[in-house]
Amino acid sequence: MYSESDLEDAVAAGAISRDAAAALRNHVAASHAAPAVDEEHFRLLSGFNDIFVSIAVGLVLVAVAWIGKSVTTPLAGGLVAVISWALAEYFTKRRRMALPSILLLVGFVGGVAATLIGVLVELDPDFSERTNALIGAGIGLVAAGAAWLHWKRFMVPITVAAGAAALVGVAVAVTLAAIPAAKDAIYPILFVSGLAVFALAMWWDMSDRERRTRRADVAFWLHLAAAPLIAHPVFQMLGVFNENITLDTAAIVLALYLVFAFVALAVDRRALLVSSLAYVLFAMYSLFHTAGAVELAWAFTALVIGSALLTLSAFWHPMREMVVGMLGSVGQRLPPVGSMVPA
Repeated sequence: MYSESDLEDAVAAGAISRDAAAALRNHVAASHAAPAVDEEHFRLLSGFNDIFVSIAVGLVLVAVAWIGKSVTTPLAGGLVAVISWALAEYFTKRRRMALPSILLLVGFVGGVAATLIGVLVELDPDFSERTNALIGAGIGLVAAGAAWLHWKRFMVPITVAAGAAALVGVAVAVTLAAIPAAKDAIYPILFVSGLAVFALAMWWDMSDRERRTRRADVAFWLHLAAAPLIAHPVFQMLGVFNENITLDTAAIVLALYLVFAFVALAVDRRALLVSSLAYVLFAMYSLFHTAGAVELAWAFTALVIGSALLTLSAFWHPMREMVVGMLGSVGQRLPPVGSMVPA
């Protein structure tokens, strides 16, 4: 399985022509009966060897973390970061293996952050909440810097999302340090952060509307990072998982899911629908439970929501055409609706 990034790299290396790459995309789109841009291509596995190597990478990183912690806590994160970078030089830079590259990125960025956290654990300082928040912001900033270095060297698409997540942590920590009372408004803060990450994802998306380069892969992971930051705070503020959810709240949840579906169709990304799925399932269950279908509430819920999602998937393209058409000039800046990829 080859990703859009692989095709673009092949074109850049002269292995195939740009016309041939476009013809391949069009062939795949025709065989799938769906436009190429609607497929949201990204590569997680290129073969079982990815899983094999990922298991080995996981074992090695756990082992070096364990050994490092037996000496001193900061060394655990430091060894994980160093080994992750060293392994990435081969499995990411040379072999271009997707899943191991993701694990090694997480290992490097997480290891850098864990090293600083380990130093604090060893020192065991008695700081105020404000100071701890500032220290957390500093750690997040260093983690974001580590992600930037990793991106400059290896350009793994998920790296930008990792850096964005670290910067969200920085923003939240700085806000809590400046306004301690803001901890009572953590969900609105996360929601605004999610919108900022979503805007960044759209910037990457709009720079490659036809989704023919690595920039589309970067946008995919950014959308995946933004979706829970948007959906989770909204539904938590509504109190969806309260024991006694009201019919009005359930109706609002379903209405919001329709709004998310509209946005997902417009931008041609499904992450929002997936991130908010648990909430709409619970809301629908509450509706069936209140209506008296106590024993079969979950079965009816799964049937209704599953059928709705299958219908949405089957008719994604015509529904997108309708949604994009409703947006007028704005729709012209979104990923194209056409079924073929221009050469």
